[in-house]
Amino acid sequence: MAAKNQQFEELKKNLKNRFWRLNNLYFITNKNGKKVKFRMTPEQLEYFDGMHTRNIILKARQLGFTTEVCVIQLDAALFESAKCALIAHTLPDAKRLFREKVKYAYDNLPAIIKRANPAKNDSVGELVFDNGGSLYVSNSFRGGTLRYLHISEFGKICAKYPHKAREIVTGAFEAVSSDCFTTIESTAEGRAGYFYDYCQSAEKAQIQSKALSNLDWKFFFFSWWKNPEYSIDPVGQLPQRLVDYFDEIASKHGIHLNERQKAWYYAKEKTLGDDMKREYPSIPSEAFQQSVEGAYYAKQFRFLYEKKRIGTLPDNSHLPVHTYWDIGVGDSTSIWFIREVGDEFHVIDHYSNSGEGLRHYMKVLKDKGYNYESHNGPHDIENREFGSDAKSRKELAREGYEIDGQVYSIRFNVVPRVSIDEGIEAVREILPHCAFDEHKCSEGITHLEAYRKEWDDKKGCWKDKPLHDYTSHDADGFRYFAVSRRNVKARTFKRKRIAGMA
Repeated sequence: MAAKNQQFEELKKNLKNRFWRLNNLYFITNKNGKKVKFRMTPEQLEYFDGMHTRNIILKARQLGFTTEVCVIQLDAALFESAKCALIAHTLPDAKRLFREKVKYAYDNLPAIIKRANPAKNDSVGELVFDNGGSLYVSNSFRGGTLRYLHISEFGKICAKYPHKAREIVTGAFEAVSSDCFTTIESTAEGRAGYFYDYCQSAEKAQIQSKALSNLDWKFFFFSWWKNPEYSIDPVGQLPQRLVDYFDEIASKHGIHLNERQKAWYYAKEKTLGDDMKREYPSIPSEAFQQSVEGAYYAKQFRFLYEKKRIGTLPDNSHLPVHTYWDIGVGDSTSIWFIREVGDEFHVIDHYSNSGEGLRHYMKVLKDKGYNYESHNGPHDIENREFGSDAKSRKELAREGYEIDGQVYSIRFNVVPRVSIDEGIEAVREILPHCAFDEHKCSEGITHLEAYRKEWDDKKGCWKDKPLHDYTSHDADGFRYFAVSRRNVKARTFKRKRIAGMA
């Protein structure tokens, strides 16, 4: 009896220690499907020790952060009477997380703990405890007040379900007060959306060692090469491109890999192909070089990055500039500035804005001071505005506006009208012949990379049409460039063929 009392007193003492509870009470299933006691890995411990009120985790695959958060939230609901929520990528994912992680960990707790604080309502993705604590798992959340909120695979949510991402930001985030805890984690999914923006600002603050407020995001990055499990015995010789890649990350970033790590990377890349860097990034920026699923120009941008055609361009200011426009009415307008340099197209600048009239954009052109050779716009610039005396935007641009005391005018060429599919194919053809100024065109590049098909929720597949969102105007403007140049190329080829026949 004395021994049992001593064990009980020891348990009561340990239960007051949160770290002890997390690493001794809960059971999970490991990667092999075996029941094991949850113990924090070095990566999980780094996150736990460094947890801020707002946390953002950019990571490689299968590092167990969702499992860790399920255990942390279950523990908080049980022992702190906390209200917690976990938002998954999809509803099937949410059901699986609740069943395989949350419910499994609860069901395998010591009986004495479950009797002291029983749960109810466990059939609808939620555990509600007698002490008032609760843990809710779904693919959305709005209403109520939370102490802990976790969003899993937020990058994928931003890419496939932008309306849902906005709902999370405006709804779920607002349910967590500034002194409570929000964590978003994901692999990267393209250089656009909330997850990308939050990662960029949080990483910049980390690099600059800025003090964080309760509402600032703290950046965590966990690469594949830090995990000792990601290594195998070498088999065969590495291709030269990977030898060069490993040499580059060693010289530029101080990442020195052993032969077993290199062999693992090579073997994994054979399966994942173009998605390797997105799923297993070596450095944060590398993760975002891979475009989102369903992106129209993923293959072409991978080529541009590999060939280092996005960076600092040579000074060719003696050459004229062509502009290509997508013109909105009270909506976003996009302008691309492009030079022809031999057989290449140097995309030297980009500008977009919204809610401005034609005069504003013509002043932008004048202020940039380039030597312009042509200005090219879509077919609808010839449409007349409402009213009998209304003029088309093409006519208004030719008549000009007074800017800085002088009349400034431009003459638009009208880009031939083709189907969107044909225009997208023209962009795919021309992109490998382009080089971009990564600073002046950063926003435009991001939007081109993120331009993607619309996702069909019901059928679970990509539709055969583009998603109309913040990327559309820049993508449309660039498409007009591609169509225009292809048309010029076709006319030139026809003239040469006729001349050869003469």
